[in-house]
Amino acid sequence: MTATSIRQSTPSSAEIFRLAWPLGLKAMMLHGIVVIDAWLVSALGEESVAAMGLAATVGGLLLGVLFAFSNAAQIRIAQAYGSGDPVSLKTGAYIGLLINLVSALLGILLVWIFGDRVIEAFAHTPDIAAQAVSYLSVFMWVVLMEAVAQCLGSFFNGCGRTTLPAYSYLIAIPINVAVSYSLIHGHYGMPEMGVAGAAVGSAISSLTRALFLGAHFLRLTGGYRDVTGWRNGTFGASLHRHLVFAMPIAGQFISMVIVNNICMFIYAKMSVNQFAAMTLINPWVMVAGNFSTAWGMATGIAVAQMLGNGQSGPELNVFLRRAWWGAFVAALIVAGCFLALCLSVDAIYASLGTETRAALVSFLPVLLLMPLLRGSNIMCGHTLRAGGDTLYSMNVHVLTQWLFRVPMVALFVLWLDLSATWVFSLILFEEALKFPFFHRRVLQGEWRKGPAEE
Repeated sequence: MTATSIRQSTPSSAEIFRLAWPLGLKAMMLHGIVVIDAWLVSALGEESVAAMGLAATVGGLLLGVLFAFSNAAQIRIAQAYGSGDPVSLKTGAYIGLLINLVSALLGILLVWIFGDRVIEAFAHTPDIAAQAVSYLSVFMWVVLMEAVAQCLGSFFNGCGRTTLPAYSYLIAIPINVAVSYSLIHGHYGMPEMGVAGAAVGSAISSLTRALFLGAHFLRLTGGYRDVTGWRNGTFGASLHRHLVFAMPIAGQFISMVIVNNICMFIYAKMSVNQFAAMTLINPWVMVAGNFSTAWGMATGIAVAQMLGNGQSGPELNVFLRRAWWGAFVAALIVAGCFLALCLSVDAIYASLGTETRAALVSFLPVLLLMPLLRGSNIMCGHTLRAGGDTLYSMNVHVLTQWLFRVPMVALFVLWLDLSATWVFSLILFEEALKFPFFHRRVLQGEWRKGPAEE
């Protein structure tokens, strides 16, 4: 096969972009919900922002678990789609949905038992604790609805139909903004609910998304009612095999979410202004960073489909070189977004105190450097997971998170009492630690063999 024919047989940059832009738009809108809610709540003052950040830390832990298992299901579905096996597609969809629903219900039960005590232990004042509890109690409906919506979205992503999950957010976000704005401030005859109003808006938008995606799933697949059997013979065996594949992926994401939330709880020990700055910047990091994440995820979907179709040689090399250049461009776009944000802080958060806005601007050097390292690490992670090398990817993330980030955040905040600027810089150093481990593994190429035969 000539170099020209290889290039023509692999997904082009335009095809990756067609996969990536809906993923990026969807992820930006997902995290944009938090940014919008935080902006709407910011008019109530730093204490309300802190209350929302504290409650969102607990709720985000549960959503992170759902995202982790949905990401694993997405890879399985992409491999099944590449092989053209409808039984495998049906298995990935229904087992992924079952795992998400069980995870959501267990998480809601734990929050019902322990949530109030956790929030009260970390809140600066009883009023912040009360606002956080009111937000969290409503947010549990978001968790339940997202258990369904995230799984269905991953199904469409794995099949290459990434626009449908993006469309679901285009429908849901205006509903979220309108309902949240009305209920937070009591406009248009609605009750004034404060911080809890933002959670109600998010719950209604999540329900809308789940219904939209569920209707399209039934319309396009018929619920696979005419497909008999399961991928590994029985439902139990298929569930076991899915969990064996998914647990390292889920473990990585769950570890990341747990670490993020532990760090947020430690951040809560900073001054209210410094904590508010950390609460406000984190959603922006996730929103802008989704340019790189979406490109990496689209690359992973394409790699999984190529491996499922038996393409693991020169054509895969050509594809990855092309995809890595796209990742570099995405990183530059992310850095530009961060620059625009820091130049606009005074206009966006005019109602907040001077110390809070100054802390946000001080994050700029880290925000400009971080996308290049993180973007390349993201590409490595999704490539390894697409090839079934899930355990190594998990180990790199888990070890750097628990052996570096958590101890250093505790040291910087609880013992050295450093500013938010220094604390925020730790995410840059964490990405630098991951860089050589990820890139060496990708170059070794064991992941090209694909997942083990089942």
